[in-house]
Formats: sequence, C-alpha cells, structure tokens
Amino acid sequence: MADLMPAIFLGHGNPMNALTKNVYSDAWASIGRSVPRPKAVLAVSAHWYIPGCAVTANPDPPTIHDFGGFPRELYQVEYKAPGSPELALRVKDLLAPIFVELDEGWGLDHGTWSVLTHVFPMADIPIVQLSIDKTQPPLFHYEMGKRLSSLRKEGVLVIGSGNIVHNLSAYAWGKSGVQPFDWALRFETKVRELLIEGEDAHVIDYQALGPDAMLSAPTPEHYLPLLYVIGLRGKNEPISFPVQGVDGGSVSMLAVQIGRGSIV
Repeated sequence: MADLMPAIFLGHGNPMNALTKNVYSDAWASIGRSVPRPKAVLAVSAHWYIPGCAVTANPDPPTIHDFGGFPRELYQVEYKAPGSPELALRVKDLLAPIFVELDEGWGLDHGTWSVLTHVFPMADIPIVQLSIDKTQPPLFHYEMGKRLSSLRKEGVLVIGSGNIVHNLSAYAWGKSGVQPFDWALRFETKVRELLIEGEDAHVIDYQALGPDAMLSAPTPEHYLPLLYVIGLRGKNEPISFPVQGVDGGSVSMLAVQIGRGSIV
C-alpha cells in the first residue's frame, strides 16, 4: 500500500461561508477530519486568475479580502497559515519548462481561506497558491494537474477552489431556500456523470456541452480549478462527492474528491 494524498475540488460559493455554520461548512470540516494530515497544501483558486503562471513564495502569506459589500466581520478574518517557499520551488520545478514566477506579493485569497478555515481551522499547515493563467485554454490547466501529480506522493494535498456552476447574474442574493435553476442542475449532473465515467476530454471541453454550460460557466475562472484536480487522478482511482447542493439557485457547491488517501 503506497501512501497517496487525495486531491479535492471544493465549491466555495459565498465568502460568508467562512463565518457561517451550515451544511457546507460542516461538510468541509468533515473533510479535514477524514483526509490524512498533509505536509502542505497547494491551492488553485478561481480568484487568482491572471495572465501568467505564478506561485506564492511568501513564508508568511497575508489574508486577502478580495471582495466588496460584505459585513465588517468578514474583513476581520485572518487565516494565519504559513507559506512554504520550498513547496513553491518544487512546483516551479515540476511545471518546467513552463515559466512560473515566484511571487511574494500575493497571499491567500478568499477562494482558499474561506474553505480552509473550516477544513484546517488551526491554520497550522503550510499553504501555497498557484495562479490560473487566463491566457491558456482548458486543456492547458488539465495538463498542469498531470505535471503536479507526484506531489500527492510527497504528502501535499492539492485543492482546487471554484464552482462547477457559477452564475452571479442569476444568484439570489440574501434569499434562502431558493430552488436551483433547471440548467444548473442539468449541467452539474452532466459533469458528475462524465467524471464518474472517466470522460475527462468532455469535462475539459465543457463549452461543447451546450447552452447549459454557457449559463453555468459564463466565465471560466471558477470552473478551471476542477481541471487541475482531475488531472491528478490516477487510473481507476475512486471519485466521490463529499459536498453537494446548489446555493442561491445558480452556484453549485459540489465537491469532487479524487482518491481516499491511499491506493494499491
């Protein structure tokens, strides 16, 4: 039995989930208790979407409050996890010959800390963020995941943070009990089926899935972190969905977990 960290895509949704006890935050906490304790975390967040590849190399990454219009207490959240310049260099080496900038200006954005504050509430595990290069097509991001697959054997938990369905124009702000849009349910269901069947090519080329895809992912940044995670999947590895639900009618909170922590 060879140790192998799982890899997880988390639907992070509304940043207020960082402060709220609900079915999503409870499920994230359960994930933190169920996975092997990692040596470090590599996070790919929808909210570091820039023209180029960069990795955080700051030993003390700041908590970034990259949003507006929320209650004051959300801006007071500080997730004081350490960084890991060593992991940043390892990521840079694994992704060569792609140029990866060692960035000391960025920190942990809310795509990362709003979920990890529940997954690892002690903030005592080193965290590095990898940017999403907005100039590249979906296949590039899937291949990036493949290049990083050896990290799983090195005790690194790779987390993608975004949302498979993310349409804020249709989101019911401030309302509870809103029923999901039919197109959101259809698209999420289709992606789940493709993941279970191992049809990665169709998950990558999601825009070819029709009008439901265009409504569910009108911009790519929240969908792309999923491709990094499925790129890490080994042959015949189990896949599970430890968090489910659609928030505000148009934001999928689905989590996708690759592996269980060890494989033969």
